[in-house]
Amino acid sequence: MKQKVRQFGDWLERRWVQPAFAGWFCLGLSLFYLGSAANTMSGWLYAISGASLALLGVAAILPPRSLRHLQLKRQSIDPVSSGESLTVILEIHNPQRRPKLLLKLQDEIPPRLGTPPRRVIESLPGGETLRWIYQHQAHQRGIYHWDQVSLRTAAPLGLFWCRRSRQVPGKAIVYPQVLPLQRCPLIDGIGQEDNPVFSAYERQVQPASEGLTRALRPYRFGDSMRMIHWRTSARYGELRVRELEVFQSGLDAVIALDTAAHWNAEDFEQGAIAAASLYFYATQMQLNVRLWTAKTGLVHGHRVVLETLAGASFGESEVAEPIGDRPTLWLTPNAATLDNLSASSRWIVWGQSVPPSLASSGICLDPGQDLQRQLQSLLN
Repeated sequence: MKQKVRQFGDWLERRWVQPAFAGWFCLGLSLFYLGSAANTMSGWLYAISGASLALLGVAAILPPRSLRHLQLKRQSIDPVSSGESLTVILEIHNPQRRPKLLLKLQDEIPPRLGTPPRRVIESLPGGETLRWIYQHQAHQRGIYHWDQVSLRTAAPLGLFWCRRSRQVPGKAIVYPQVLPLQRCPLIDGIGQEDNPVFSAYERQVQPASEGLTRALRPYRFGDSMRMIHWRTSARYGELRVRELEVFQSGLDAVIALDTAAHWNAEDFEQGAIAAASLYFYATQMQLNVRLWTAKTGLVHGHRVVLETLAGASFGESEVAEPIGDRPTLWLTPNAATLDNLSASSRWIVWGQSVPPSLASSGICLDPGQDLQRQLQSLLN
């Protein structure tokens, strides 16, 4: 019963207005005076009840009018890694001359991101714009979409609450965590059976400040000042940094995340972290590496790979083309799929044992142990 009453009150607040406690009290008192006036035929009781009902009518009309002309705009949200904070910027503009008083804003973020953030605005002068900047911790990777911001007020009399939703699309990308691997025998030895000349320790690593410009991106803390493209930075009004195309060795390799399999949810999160960490380690070792998932197929490029892993989920339909004969690092919870791998491939299996004949070409991960330490461990 209480839930139905709460739902009805929420419906009233969104469609029209919902009386606050003071509003219900004034309404009850007005009806009491009206009933007393009808019973006693007293004129002053009629006057009191009429004035009270008129005041309630004005108090019910003003809150929706207070929210009617407000304009909201959201700036783009920079991607972050899991465990970091999203920076969300909303702009609220009052195009009218009169100030807007006592507003409550709530950004209707997806439930997976946590509790919706709120902001109370005491006064928004006419013709001015207020920037609401808040930080929100992102604990789980993913691509999040939402499009509503709720405005709520009871101004100016506080007798009725009114809430309206505005369409302000937002998109936040939370990348999986990238572990700083110091070594990885799985990557170092991949493909050596077919191409022994491409040993990881014999590859010539070129400096990251050399190569062809591939794209421009916003400046991040720690970027070299030499990589800033000053002309483009002046045009956009913010620092822009060059992303370079670094020459790779001739060995093609694939890091494949078996998203078509049915994973344990926590194991799959570890799989996404492992895939991202192994990809970045392989690029550091100058491998021409790509990522494969059952839905997207082969992709490459740091940002594309991170976005692919951010949006990946297990149990996907396998619509992508097969990997082929490329040396592959196969990440899966299903040990039965290892028989389809080539001799130069490697594998990581979560929570299962494998036949002794395959034990020397991969790692059986224990989900309860430290992931970084296991990825850096030697093969059996």
